[in-house]
Amino acid sequence: MTAHPIAASTAAGALAIDHAGDGDTAALAALWERAGLTRPWNDPLADIALARRGPHSTILVARQGEAIAGSVMVGHDGHRGWLYYLAVEPALRGKGIGRALARAAEDWLRGRAVPKLMLMVRPDNADVRAFYEALGYLEEERIVFSRRLDGR
Repeated sequence: MTAHPIAASTAAGALAIDHAGDGDTAALAALWERAGLTRPWNDPLADIALARRGPHSTILVARQGEAIAGSVMVGHDGHRGWLYYLAVEPALRGKGIGRALARAAEDWLRGRAVPKLMLMVRPDNADVRAFYEALGYLEEERIVFSRRLDGR
């Protein structure tokens, strides 16, 4: 964890980007719900707890004053970095907060010598696909296999 937040300036004003703290869990889960990122089969509280265990993952939050304006979960598996739950408060979208969070997550991974960043977007989510394309991310043709290990 960092001792000092990263300062970022966006169209929404000054931001401080730092690691989520113990008191941020409820606000993060609520933000992810408002942003439409939660799914019934993924418990955001469990996801937050797991990501904050570190050292290979964290949740970065963008704050305007004391309020959370956005967040991103970032981690790596020893080979590639991954982004999850990039969310911006709906009333603050389009002001550069998501871009600042994506860059902060990239910097977090670079600091750990992770050479490549991956993320998954549902095929029908055109707005999010356009957001990442505007940041220079490339769509790669891959088939993702999965298997539930929690009995669901």
